[in-house]
Parts: sequence; structure tokens; C-alpha cells
Amino acid sequence: MKNAKKILIVAFSIIFIIVLSGFGFIYSNLSKMYVKDEKVNTEEKEDQVQGTEVEGIVNILLVGTDGENVERSNRSDSVMLVTIDNKNKDIKISSIARDTYVDIPGHSTEKLTHAYAYGGIDLLKQVLDVNFDIKVDKYIAVNFVSFMDIIDEIGGVEVTVEEKDVDEVNKYIDACYDYYYNRKDKVEKVYIKKPGLQRLNGYQALAFSRIRYTDSAYARDNRHREVAESVYKEFLHSEVKEYQKAAEIIIENTKTNISPMEMINLGFTALNIKDKEIDQFQFPLEEYRNGHIINNKKGWVIEWDKEPNLSAWHSFIYGEN
Repeated sequence: MKNAKKILIVAFSIIFIIVLSGFGFIYSNLSKMYVKDEKVNTEEKEDQVQGTEVEGIVNILLVGTDGENVERSNRSDSVMLVTIDNKNKDIKISSIARDTYVDIPGHSTEKLTHAYAYGGIDLLKQVLDVNFDIKVDKYIAVNFVSFMDIIDEIGGVEVTVEEKDVDEVNKYIDACYDYYYNRKDKVEKVYIKKPGLQRLNGYQALAFSRIRYTDSAYARDNRHREVAESVYKEFLHSEVKEYQKAAEIIIENTKTNISPMEMINLGFTALNIKDKEIDQFQFPLEEYRNGHIINNKKGWVIEWDKEPNLSAWHSFIYGEN
């Protein structure tokens, strides 16, 4: 049971919230998941965050925890960066491999996934600054509880299931449905019968996102982004009542330092962009990384070449210049 709870989180709730807030969801309800950052003086703040910042571009850190809450005691099982580029009218998603070998301030060189467990969101933001020279002010942390219910509320998501993944998806369907799904009285367990493009419900989408043994961690991150983009597209043509129901689910399982007014502004910005083909990036790049076992304590990690990886990633987020 303990291992079963360490399920994959596809942490793209920012996409939900951006769209929901654009429809003017009740201010007081948005406030329930807002956690105000502690005040620090200017010198301290500058010392903490020195990463790149470009006017008109907002980077929002998405963190999915591997426990049933969003507190620091849990590892970040999924880390994404959503970039809202209002200058070029573009929305982008970057996936950061959880096994990326990074310097964690105050600790040692370890997997990225450990940073959240050590020091919560503040330490994870420091890690992005120190290792990747990326400034992140805004974040959203979510646990897996909300994932299946939200997918069901929007009527499922469309993804492509490869032939090699059909059996693996069905294995995870058992765990997702039997242990975590709270709508068994209304929805029967249904397995995937064939490969190809198809619409998955909540527990099927979570099972699809958890696949990890038929290929690689990088392919798994690609599936995360595929699901995230599908959710975004579904929200673009959903009705107001679906937004409100999804928002209620999110509020119970999410914390963020994005204030209600900022959220509403981001909502209108994202809706005005109307980017139906979201650009995607996988960090580190396949040709400039080396996954291997260091020792029994560190386990499997991904070491990466700094210059080519950061050059490509910064160009993706901020543009060539």
C-alpha cells in the first residue's frame, strides 16, 4: 500500500486555474488555496533569487507531490514549468525529469525530487535558480486526489495509447481504480482494449500517466505533457458549470502563492492567447544527458551537460535573444 501511494502526479493544475479564473470564479473561494509568501527585505530577496527574468513572460512552477497532501514532507513526483508569454502570445510547458542531478542548497548533490521534501516550495525554487538560472516567483502545488475527479468533470481527455503500453495501462488501472477512485458506485472499471487515439476517463488517464517500465522516464514526461495539453484544450470549450465544479475540487487539494486577483488576470491573459498547440520542452535534452547509477545511496540519477542544456532551455522560454 505504501508503494502504491507513491503514484505519479501530473501536476498541471495551473492550466485549470488559469482557465477557471478567467471566468470570474468567486473571489473568496480562490482565496482558500492562496498562501501568502513571507515578507523578506529587498537584499534578502535578491540574494535568494538571481535567475533570469524577462518582461511579459511569467513562469509558474507546477509541483505534483507523491503523497495525499501538498506539504514539504512529500517528494515532488512531477515538476513542470508553465510559461505564459504575453509578448509573443504563446503558452509553453517544460518538463523537468525528477531524477535530474542537481545541487540542493544546504544539502548535497541529489535528485531534483528530494528538494521539495527537504524544504518545500521555497527550496525547490532555489534549486531552479542555482542550477538553471531561472527565476520562479509563482507556484502551484497539487496532490493526486484531484486528478481523477477533474478529468471526469471535463468528460475525459484524448491521448494516444501506443500498442506497447496497452497491457501496462491496464495494470495501473487496477491500482488507480481499486485504491484511489471514489466514484466506484457510479463508474465501472473498464480496461483499454486497443491502441490508438482515444478518450480516457479519470482513473484511465491517471493509469496512462503512471506508465514507466515500457520505455523511459523521458517518455513518461512526454505523456504528462500530452495529458496536460489535452486538459487545456478541453477547458477551452467547457461550460461555466464545469469550471466551477473543477475549481471546487482544485481548491481542496491545492496551494499556491498566486493571489485571487493575479489568478484572474492570468486567466484572461491565457484565454486571450488561445494557444491550441502548446510548445513543449523536456529537460535535460536527450543528447546532452547521461542516466546511470552512481551508488547504492544515490541510486539512478540523470547527469547533464550544463551549457547546451541551459542554452536550449532559455531559448525555449525567453526567445533566442
